[in-house]
Amino acid sequence: MASMYSGGSHTLSKDDVNYRMHFRMINEQQVEDITIDFFYKPHTITLLTCTVLSLMYFAFARDDGNPDSNIWVGVILVISFFLVISVLAFPNGPFTRPHPAIWRMVFGLSVLYFLFLVFIIFFNWDQVKQLMYWLDPNLRYAKREADVMEYAVNCHVITWERILSHFDIFAFSHFWGWGMKALLIRSYGLCWTISITWELTELFFMHLLPNFAECWWDQVILDILLCNGGGIWLGMTVCRFLEMRTYHWASIKDIHTTTGKIKRAALQFTPASWTYVRWFDPKSSLQRVTGVYLFMIIWQLTELNTFFLKHIFVFPACHALSWCRILFVGIITAPTVRQYYAYLTDTQCKRVGTQCWVFGAIAFLEALACIKFGQDLFSKTQVLYVILWLLWLSIHRNLPDNRTSKHAWSPPLLLWKY
Repeated sequence: MASMYSGGSHTLSKDDVNYRMHFRMINEQQVEDITIDFFYKPHTITLLTCTVLSLMYFAFARDDGNPDSNIWVGVILVISFFLVISVLAFPNGPFTRPHPAIWRMVFGLSVLYFLFLVFIIFFNWDQVKQLMYWLDPNLRYAKREADVMEYAVNCHVITWERILSHFDIFAFSHFWGWGMKALLIRSYGLCWTISITWELTELFFMHLLPNFAECWWDQVILDILLCNGGGIWLGMTVCRFLEMRTYHWASIKDIHTTTGKIKRAALQFTPASWTYVRWFDPKSSLQRVTGVYLFMIIWQLTELNTFFLKHIFVFPACHALSWCRILFVGIITAPTVRQYYAYLTDTQCKRVGTQCWVFGAIAFLEALACIKFGQDLFSKTQVLYVILWLLWLSIHRNLPDNRTSKHAWSPPLLLWKY
């Protein structure tokens, strides 16, 4: 029997109904087997009451004599109340662990960041610098790493002391970052392609960013083999472990020991299930292969934005503006990859999810901000290098997904059911 329902004057067919329901499952995953109802009820009246009372307190109980403090408090409260609205109005996204409200707030923060980028695009350079100095007055004295450090110097001098000096917090971050990327992408072929392509991206853009210049042993051995390779191996090992687990979740109400209840509460921060992922299929269509190519381009663009932003707007890699953005982009990448993979591999998914759309907009807006405020830098661009970079990406887009073929492939409905 055909399923039909009317929405106003328009009647949807069964295919339209299935499409909308399927998209909702990808864009707004529902929580299954709720055991503690209190944490999943809206509580809208309670939330509204707390919001109004807190606003009254900050409006009347604090000293408003300091203009800078007034602006800071106003900005923080605007962000806080926007996140409250995000919890009430925005979709869950593809994940439900540890709680859908967290992923609604993540999406809300990504929307705020997107709007902030739109806002500063219409600033001039002096206004941008004033905003940065207001956020942190010490940025007046900040210098680029390229202005105080030398790169790719005396590459023929290879000593243990020099090699060990490269194993710092940034090397650990590099290793850990690739472990997280492998958890998100879950493909040896795609991870290694992105890893090697990024090192070549550094070579092609070295004429713009001097800190991309590295000794061959630093780039090949320390970066590609140890940091990248070690992180990819660790991430994929965790993936295999999670794939082999049997997921059977007991209600916390059915657990009678205190230790068991604490363990179950801690496991709420782990995936509810884990599904094997395969980006390429032997019968992959041209659209799917092109989609993977676009995925690589946007990934490289996001990485490039990290270095161009701190070089053009002059803040060190250890500054909060740098590492907070990296952490934030890493968090919103998780639902983005999930939604993009579903769009690419699932024939019933006809459009990308909202988080994926906002992530793409953020990546291009960051690049646009870099180009606008770094015109002096980009005027030195050697177009031939950029063309060669794009050609290199296109040549390596067909690297097979070289995980074991013993798993039968089918477009999974859920990448992982958080």
